[in-house]
Amino acid sequence: MKNIQSIQFHPGTREELLPNYTSDFPYISSRAHIDKYHDRFVPWHWHRAVELFYIESGILEYDTPKNHLIFPEGCGGFVNSNILHTTKPQPGSCHTVQLLHIFDPSFLGGALGSRIEQTYIFPIIHASSLDILPLYPDTPAHKDILSQIRDAFLISEQECGYEIHLREALSHIWLDLYKLALPLLNGEVESLPSNDRMGLLLAYIYDHYAEKIGVSDLAQSAFLSERECYRMFQTILHTTPAEYLKNYRLQIACQLLSGSTESISNIGYACGLGSGSHFGKVFRETLGCTPLQYRLKWQDRDKPWHNTDIHGTSHPLS
Repeated sequence: MKNIQSIQFHPGTREELLPNYTSDFPYISSRAHIDKYHDRFVPWHWHRAVELFYIESGILEYDTPKNHLIFPEGCGGFVNSNILHTTKPQPGSCHTVQLLHIFDPSFLGGALGSRIEQTYIFPIIHASSLDILPLYPDTPAHKDILSQIRDAFLISEQECGYEIHLREALSHIWLDLYKLALPLLNGEVESLPSNDRMGLLLAYIYDHYAEKIGVSDLAQSAFLSERECYRMFQTILHTTPAEYLKNYRLQIACQLLSGSTESISNIGYACGLGSGSHFGKVFRETLGCTPLQYRLKWQDRDKPWHNTDIHGTSHPLS
């Protein structure tokens, strides 16, 4: 578990940058010392990964676009995928420490479209009424889940089968959360509110970033007009669809540069940024160095990246 005292963002977005979070093991745990953050608060941010948290000490306030909740020591909760949220210690609270499991739903659901994903994962991460689920120890149904969340932090990375034991523990927690959330899931309405439509937009980008994507493609994926698509990106993520797509492609490019021996030209096409010259220009303008310089910098470090297979050729945003 890593101790953290600040938050970082992907360039141009409010998506949190999760250090050491990799596609082959999309999970991190951390101990957040909230009092040591700049101005003693964690600014508005979001991440595709879901979040399970436990308050080790102090009193923490959570805000989402729909909720304001207070979590004293011993409480915890679940923050859904792609939900904007911000946290800060309650006035007068000191030594506010939060423990966090942050992981991609695929860590539990497996392959895209699997029965587990369709039955247990998809209904939760696309539930319009479920942005944050608070857990309080004086509620019997919550007490055991909180204990499981806390105990999962005790699984040692040095233990044989650590990854399997961790996934097993998180799967048990997820199933209990699913049962707890069933009344909310059963009460879903057919119309999709903004957060759910935003999830569809982001899911389309995550699945199709290597392809040629236009705003019309994005809008159709969430049953929106192009104008409404632009508005949602500006209102919720404070960026444009094209800018978000570019930054996500650069994020993938950085992973491939760090963790594979593919040529820079192939990586440019694989992440959707096209030819080597165009890829290099966009990369340099955004990150301040060339793809080759980035690769040399990060491959010299002891980072937990693993080789990533890339297939096919794609085209840049037009």
